[in-house]
Amino acid sequence: MPDVLAETLYELIVATRILANEKVLDAFGHVSVRHPHDPQRYFIPRHRAPELAEVSDLVELTLDSEPVRPTDFRLYSEKVIHGEIYKARPDVHAVCHHHAHAVLPYAISGQEIVPVFHLGAVIGKVQFWDQRDEFGDTNMLVVKPEEGASLARALGPHWMVLMRRHGATVAGTGLRELTFRTVFGCDNARLQSEAMAHGRVDALSPGEAKLTAAHQSRPPSTNRAWDYWVRQVEKAGLMPAHAAAKAASNTGTRAKSGAKRAPAKSARKKSVTSRRRR
Repeated sequence: MPDVLAETLYELIVATRILANEKVLDAFGHVSVRHPHDPQRYFIPRHRAPELAEVSDLVELTLDSEPVRPTDFRLYSEKVIHGEIYKARPDVHAVCHHHAHAVLPYAISGQEIVPVFHLGAVIGKVQFWDQRDEFGDTNMLVVKPEEGASLARALGPHWMVLMRRHGATVAGTGLRELTFRTVFGCDNARLQSEAMAHGRVDALSPGEAKLTAAHQSRPPSTNRAWDYWVRQVEKAGLMPAHAAAKAASNTGTRAKSGAKRAPAKSARKKSVTSRRRR
């Protein structure tokens, strides 16, 4: 019988590695997933560069973005982005916050991102949120629950919101759909910028966007893309050890019992050794 929790945690790390390998995430940004058995909780890696995240780095949080159990791990300051979206959107089961350079010109200029090719239709109607409007001058980080809640309101029933002068946040009904929307959302922004340089953007009609998004969001499309991206991560030597995910789920060493830094370091060392042997 499959261990749903272990598989979910493993896919979270794989999704994080994919988005790093696809140059959506760099030293910053983060991905989370709602607990598959408890919708009032979610998992997110500890504070570190996404490409380095391991299953042993995952921390279980409440929707108030507080650790379920004590942990020595430093947590992302912007974790409230995830918690507040999960609160507002029961249909959302995965969230990514990133600063991909493909979308930043739109976050800076206020130019709307629109679907310009069939795979980009999954972004839907992209929303805007300006932290300054409600909170004045800040350090640009979304660290207060009320800031996260404001961002969630701006996202509304949609799937992608641009954060002025900052980046973007993307939501999905699952990790594979989220990864698909995040990668192709960046591709769409890049292609739109290139088309604008040619002088004209011929976007999808509302009807085309609706029909195409429904088609591309189905498992045959998202799984096909996922398998391709996994292969790219494998070729890059970045795949996490699958056995480690099951072990973490079974033993509860993952931040579940106040995970310490030492076990996480040990897990990383084993993962690196495993990759070298391959």
